[in-house]
Amino acid sequence: MNTKYHIYFVYILKCSDGTYYTGITNDVDRRLREHESGEDKKSYTYSRRPIKLVFYADFSNVEYAIEKEKQIKKWSKRKKEALINDDFELLPNLAKKKFNK
Repeated sequence: MNTKYHIYFVYILKCSDGTYYTGITNDVDRRLREHESGEDKKSYTYSRRPIKLVFYADFSNVEYAIEKEKQIKKWSKRKKEALINDDFELLPNLAKKKFNK
């Protein structure tokens, strides 16, 4: 039995307009080149270049990687920045909703 081991990456790009793009790939270098080249004119990053890779994490389970990508995409900018800056202790508080009275 020949089992091939795959690695999947969830990554965050910082765009020129200050926004973040979160994606998933099995090849970070190739995907970064694709974003930078502007191959897809419909891509979120196309009109926001130049972009910069600011975070990535690797996963051996593609389903888990997809779950994490979807989770991060829903996060606020501040929460993504805490992840990018390794401020993990801030993540739980940034998850709480703040209601104005």
